[in-house]
Amino acid sequence: MDHRSGQKRAVEFLYPPIDPFDQRVIDMGDGHRIYVEQCGNPQGVPVVVLHGGPGGGCSPAMRRYFDPAVYRVVLFDQRGCGRSRPHASVSENTTWHLVRDIEVIRQTLEIDRWILFGGSWGATLALIYAITHPTRTAHLVLRGVFLMTRKELDWFYGGGAGVFFPELWARFVNAIPSDERGDLIAAYHRRLFSGNLMEETRFGRIWANWENALASVHNDGMTGESPGEYARAFSRLENHYFHNGGFLEEDGWILREKKRISHLPAVIVQGRYDMICPPAAAWKLAQGWDSCALRIVPMAGHALSEPGISEALVRVMDGIRDGAA
Repeated sequence: MDHRSGQKRAVEFLYPPIDPFDQRVIDMGDGHRIYVEQCGNPQGVPVVVLHGGPGGGCSPAMRRYFDPAVYRVVLFDQRGCGRSRPHASVSENTTWHLVRDIEVIRQTLEIDRWILFGGSWGATLALIYAITHPTRTAHLVLRGVFLMTRKELDWFYGGGAGVFFPELWARFVNAIPSDERGDLIAAYHRRLFSGNLMEETRFGRIWANWENALASVHNDGMTGESPGEYARAFSRLENHYFHNGGFLEEDGWILREKKRISHLPAVIVQGRYDMICPPAAAWKLAQGWDSCALRIVPMAGHALSEPGISEALVRVMDGIRDGAA
């Protein structure tokens, strides 16, 4: 985080810390138990927070983007990560399992329609859920759009972003033998699922550190080591999804099916210098979607914790509250 004079920290734009009024674990009946929490106003406007990754998990800071007097905020840890169990498991863990989980949560909490609030992979999941269940979606608030396309994966794992960060890219690439570097997602997949816990953790850290180092426009590339257990779970889940193309039936599926949600209101908050999910995807998604507003944050990257991103998202949610967004 940049602490230069005049640069506000992200937390200064957020609502005060808040504790959940409800915490529970929902058994999905197929071996997965999903952690769910609610905070804010129990009778308020429902909004579900979809975290990134896949495998990132929710954090207490994610509760703070919403006026707690107005919104009923639902957060949950997706399969295999955070407080959901089994930890780091990819068994019965696909995009369509997650879409079903969201529906089970909605039905369990007796919510008719809700706002979808998601960034990065969370934006991907929000779009896929809305396309699948448009009548249950009231509004989409998306950040750092990722459309789960081969072109986007090639940008980040094929050398595109590495052009801007050659020393960090070299660290990511050099961990793999030269004869396997033609497909780094597949090469890391072999190591993240080797069955050797030490090897999985080591390569999990390298995978996670590459992404973390590029998350913020203010980052100098020195983020420190991720905790081993977290890095292994995050990297296994993310790699599992990317290795399988997000479990979508074809490349470009979201844009192909966008017509199913083109009547729904949406706002996209996008960092101009997002190195993980470049603005081209957000711009492409917004084209022809008349009820979608694209808001580019000039000096911001990918991270939810970027000051400009946090400010813009709070403004969006306040605008929906006031009927202005």
